This record gives sequence, structure tokens and C-alpha cells, in this order.
Amino acid sequence: MNTNAMMQTPPIEEQTAEGTGSNSAAHCSVIDVTLCARMFLAGARNLERKKEWINELNVFPVPDGDTGTNMTLTIMSAVKEVSALDPLTMESFARAVSSGSLRGARGNSGVILSQLLRGFTKVIRTEQEITPVILTAAYQKAVETAYKAVMKPKEGTILTVARGGAERAAELLEENPDISLYDLLKAVLERSKEVLEQTPELLPVLKEAGVVDSGGQGLVQVLQGAFDAYNGIDQEDSFKGSQAGAAAKEENRSEEIQSEENRSEEICSEEIRFGYCTEFIILLNGEYNSAVEQTLKSYLESIGDSLVLVSDEGLVKVHVHTNDPGLALQRALQLGQLTRIKIDNMRIEHQERSALADAHPEPGKEAGMASAVSGEQAADGQKEAPAEETFMAEDAADASGENSSPAGDCQERKEAGFISASIGEGIADIFRSLGVDCLIEGGQTMNPSTEDMLNAISRVNARNIFILPNNKNIILAANQAKSLTKDKNIFVIPTKTVPQGITAVINYVPEKTPEENAVVMEQEIESVRTGQLTYAVRDTHIEDKVISAGDIMGVGDHSILAVGKEIDSVAAETVRQMMTDEAELISIYYGEDMRKEEAEAFCDQIMELYPDCDVELNYGGQPIYYYIISVE
Repeated sequence: MNTNAMMQTPPIEEQTAEGTGSNSAAHCSVIDVTLCARMFLAGARNLERKKEWINELNVFPVPDGDTGTNMTLTIMSAVKEVSALDPLTMESFARAVSSGSLRGARGNSGVILSQLLRGFTKVIRTEQEITPVILTAAYQKAVETAYKAVMKPKEGTILTVARGGAERAAELLEENPDISLYDLLKAVLERSKEVLEQTPELLPVLKEAGVVDSGGQGLVQVLQGAFDAYNGIDQEDSFKGSQAGAAAKEENRSEEIQSEENRSEEICSEEIRFGYCTEFIILLNGEYNSAVEQTLKSYLESIGDSLVLVSDEGLVKVHVHTNDPGLALQRALQLGQLTRIKIDNMRIEHQERSALADAHPEPGKEAGMASAVSGEQAADGQKEAPAEETFMAEDAADASGENSSPAGDCQERKEAGFISASIGEGIADIFRSLGVDCLIEGGQTMNPSTEDMLNAISRVNARNIFILPNNKNIILAANQAKSLTKDKNIFVIPTKTVPQGITAVINYVPEKTPEENAVVMEQEIESVRTGQLTYAVRDTHIEDKVISAGDIMGVGDHSILAVGKEIDSVAAETVRQMMTDEAELISIYYGEDMRKEEAEAFCDQIMELYPDCDVELNYGGQPIYYYIISVE
């Protein structure tokens, strides 16, 4: 395998024209807001072009590499904000980039990218023009902000690449205070590329897989696009064509949160005290301190309920249920301009939803499911997929913002609620049966954004909310949403797999305090080992395993546990690798590509191999992974 090509060179047809720009005499001595915006858009566009190539730079050769997609959707959220600015000022540009990327952040690399942008814009927002001194300070603030956002920073990642570029800028400015912007930008880009090539030496797993860090590569592509725009190579200021359209569709699909707020309760429309779900964002035109926030909060609470206020970087997002949306809007206008206004009549929506639910009753509802569904029940749910999909599609649209479910929010706020990331129809049914209030569609192939998390938080009417990311790439976005929420207590339980999320919910005890429950849940998930069966998308060598494209792999919590040609044999070896003398329960969730009969046969095999363990089979319906298996 030619690992050097994968580590260093973009696809030939997508390489930029670096080195072919105008000569340095024509370069701007400062960067004004127009050029700054052009450079930002060009950087985002270059990242969008290379996202699929970046996706392939995955350490494990699984078909769900998503770093390029996550970083693209993160920066595209900021692009949307910037494109809507009128007038364009450095302050409004900085706020748009910071807020847009922060709320659109997905996955670890996306969250870190949003923090880099947030730190960078903190420095430039009060400036009219960017000089080498200001640019260097912005680089340094970007790195400082990003490192602070990560609990345990790891070198050999996007953080290292960003730090390398920032340090080079500081070195050159100290050596030559009169350095030109061209020379500074070029040097930062070159050093970032050099550091990127060194990431395999800092993370052995990258070297073994023959790839550089994918997040670092994404950052380099943003810097490359911005540098090209500064050189006048790329003057296109907006996203046009099929690529942008595809990215927009991808973003819209990702916003389909599956809100399941107290479906089992019969709530009549007459019981809805405040009938209009009202949401909007305030673009602040003055100081917004705790006193101003409390005044706004008190007023909105006097005219409604289910209030959520989230403020960040000159913006305030408001969600309130009221009988007079006009009053809420008029009060907000005293603080600034309004955008993204959405008002829904919840009484009418509830009547429509009730009619739809009567036409398509939930599978298993009459049986009064109180625990995880059995394999037979889940399989029955799979047979009813056409009707269920119709119901879920409309309900997902409701939760994503086109409508708002009144269930739960119109009642008195309860003590505790749950939000969980979920993939697959069967897994969603399991979480729902365990009492999870809101399901966010998303997993390894499509990480939910910080905005998705905030929307879910606003729809769970509870004082204390537990978030189950169920994927290591979603934890940072969940924590970012937690930091932006002020009126509810948020507990992010760091579940990295679906089985860990299920274990966390099962161990919740209403009689305990939220803090006690959080401690117990975090302790219990540590005992859950997970293996996921999928196929390899490329040839590679990891640890002592030689992997060929098309091979079946059992991917564990920290490494690849088994490799082979047959699904069942690899699955059995994966279980063997996870077993311990203390193991008591083996749970098997079969995916959308497995037939029930095949899953039952495999379950019987595991029962024979481990007669002292309880073995459970459930329909998960997850894509990409044939089986998700847990041992605890």
C-alpha cells in the first residue's frame, strides 16, 4: 500500500494552485473585513471539496469515517450565518463565525474547529483591519481556546497542527516585527503541513494505519483555501452548485431530532395552557449581563412557560410557550434585531398528531413495555416498518423545528429527563421503552451538532436532564450544549456505545439525587465492553492484524478484536475477546442487514459457548454494523 500518497497528497483533480498566485508586491498589507470574509468562505469551500478524502483518513478502515463531514457541517453552519450578514462589519463577521460554528459543531474535530474559530474571532472582532501582529495574536488565542475546551488534549491531532502554526507565527513576528502578511500566512500554512506530516510519529496508531490525523488535515485545507483567497486565486464568495446543495441537504437531514416526549400519556389539547410554541434568536445591540437576562426571563415567564434562554457571543436563543407571541417578540426587540422566528400552534399540532397516532399505533404500546424489548417483539416492530417510518418521519420533522411537540412541555416541569443519541429503529424502541424523553437521530455516520443538543434540551421539560451521547465523537458536542444551557441542570454521562447508554438508563434510581445518579451511571458503564461487527473499506495493518478491503471486523472499545471472512465466526471471536470470569450478561443487537433467523442462530451459538451467562437478542436495526454486542 502506498501510505505516503494517502498521508501527504490530495486527489490530483482537487489540488489547489498554491505557488501560482500573483507576486507578493500585489498582496494586501492588511486584511479588511471583506477580504477576511472571502478568505473564510474560501477555506470552508476547500474543506467541503476535500471532505470525502478526509473521511478516508480513518485509523480503523470502517465504512463510517466522518471527520471531513463533521468539520464541513460545522464550518458550513458558520458560512450560513456569514452569508446572511448585512451590513458586513468585523464585529458582525466575528460573531457570526463564532456562534454559527459553535452551534453547528459536530464530532470531536468539529467541536475543536469551532473552538479554534471562536478564539480567533475573539481577537479580531474589535479591529477594523488585521495586521500581522493582530493575526499572530488571533492564532495564539485560537489555540489557547481549543486546548481549554478539551479535557485531556492529545498530541498528534488537530490541536497539535494548530499549535504548530501559531508558534511559527509568533517566532517569525519576534524575528521580524515588519513581516508581511503574505510571508506570515505562507509560513503558518507551511508549518501546519509540516506538523501534520509528523502526526504519525506522535500517535503510533496513525503510523500503523498509514494516515495522518484527519482533523489536522481538515484544518490544513481550511488554511490552504484561505491562503489561496488572499492570493486572489479563488474569488468565489459563496457556495454554489451541487456540492453546496448536497451539504445543505446533509445539514437539514442531520437536524431531524426524534422527539419522544411522554408519548404514552393522553394529553388533550384543552390541557395546553399556553398554545403557541415561540422560538427566535436575538442579535444583541447592547450589553447583556445577568441583570438584563433576569429581567427578560422574568417577563417571559409572566406571559408563558417552558422557557429556555441560551446566550452566547452576542446572541440569545429564546424558546417559550405563550398565548401571545407578539408580546414576547416586542420585548425581545428592545434588546436587538430578531432572526429565525418560528411560531407554532401546539393545539392544532397536537390534534393532528393524535389523529396520526390513532391511525398508526406504536408497536408494543398495548403490551405496556417496561424494559428493553425482546428479540421477538423487536422483530415484529421491524415488520411494521412502513407504518412506523411514516409516523417517525413526521415526528422527527416536528422536533427539528418545523413543529414543536407540546407533550411534556405544557405540563409542570418534572424532576429528571433523558436525551439519547440513537441509531436504528429497534434501538430507538429500546430507549423509548426505558423512558428516554428525546431521541436524537445520529451515531457514528452522522454526529448530532451542538444545536441539535440544544433543541433537544429545550424540548425536555425537566429540571435535570441526562444526556447519553453513546459515541465518543458526540461527547464534546454534548458538553458544549451543557455549557450553553443556563436554566436546566445538564449531566452528560460519557457513554461511548449504545449498550453503555442502555446500562446508564437502567441504573437510574428516582429516589437518588441527580448527582448521585450521575456517579452511579458513570460507574456502571465502565463495566460494559462493546464489540461492533462491520466490514473494512480498505487494506491496512493495525497492531498484529492484516486487514483487506471487504474483511469482516469486530471493533472493540479500544482496538480491533477480530478479523475474518465470515460474520458469525468473527462475531464469536469478538465475544471471546471481551469475555471475563465475572461476565454475566451478553446482549446482541442485530442490524438492518441481518435477517432474524441468522441472528437467532448466532444467539444459540453464543448460548452454547457460554451457558453460565444470560444471552439476550434484540433487533437494533442499526446501519453499517451487522451486530452490536456487549458483555457485562
